[in-house]
Amino acid sequence: MSIPNLAIIGDRINPGFKATRTMIEQRDFKGIQDLAKRQVQTGAIYLDVTIGPKGYEDYGLLSEVIQSIQAAVDTPLCFDYPHKNVLEACLKTYDPAKAGGRRPLINSLAETRWEIMDLMDIQPFNVILMASERLDEGAAKPNKRCEDVHKTAKRSAERLVKEHGLELNDIYIDVTVSTLVSDTEGLVRMALDAIESIGLDPDLKGIHIVGGLTNIGNMLPPVEFDGMKLRHVMESAFLTVAVPYGFDTVLGTPWNEFRMLPEDHVVLQTFREVIDLKGLDAMRRLRKLWANK
Repeated sequence: MSIPNLAIIGDRINPGFKATRTMIEQRDFKGIQDLAKRQVQTGAIYLDVTIGPKGYEDYGLLSEVIQSIQAAVDTPLCFDYPHKNVLEACLKTYDPAKAGGRRPLINSLAETRWEIMDLMDIQPFNVILMASERLDEGAAKPNKRCEDVHKTAKRSAERLVKEHGLELNDIYIDVTVSTLVSDTEGLVRMALDAIESIGLDPDLKGIHIVGGLTNIGNMLPPVEFDGMKLRHVMESAFLTVAVPYGFDTVLGTPWNEFRMLPEDHVVLQTFREVIDLKGLDAMRRLRKLWANK
């Protein structure tokens, strides 16, 4: 990774990846440990951990996975479940002493599942806050406007500081990065506007902004630009726009080559055009990118 001050939360301990799913199914803890080590060696500051649906069914396996990772690396872990009971099992297993005293990270808190913060009684943790949804008159509502994402982030951050003793540096705002090829509503543009808005807010100075970068290139064709797969170049295009706005943390694969693209790069130019379009116009412009490949 070659973008200064951009941190990465390693995302590979996830059954969404076929090789990892096989490791989990076969209880290949040595393989999981090797995967953890590789992510740390390539720059991960946290390791995101989920065993998928098995985490809801087999707390014992979940605990074994956590213990095996902590036996191999001293990097703090990020627990990727939105369910309080599963997170409780994770926090009861996690040993901060094996991570140099550093707190775990919970992914993902939201206004609609604030009961997760009750788990601070087990041990302190930092949080990834989903700002893509809000609590509105007791019901969950999606945020599809920049101002709603910003307001949700600010309201929730203030509550985390005042009620739970966190500092802004302990909080990561997830603005949700959508899949570009299916974005007919301009949600990628909205996310970028929200990143800029949050980054400019003096009351949120020091807070982190994170996103799952793998999403942006999902379903793109297997073509290459400059010797790199298009989906990886598109990730770099997103970062080229987002990092100057305040986006400082990636949930992604640490060994991918993230870089800032020059302004005349064809993928960056296409990205800038597509995010300002909606519906079929966006899809048509995007497809022109690889039409002659």
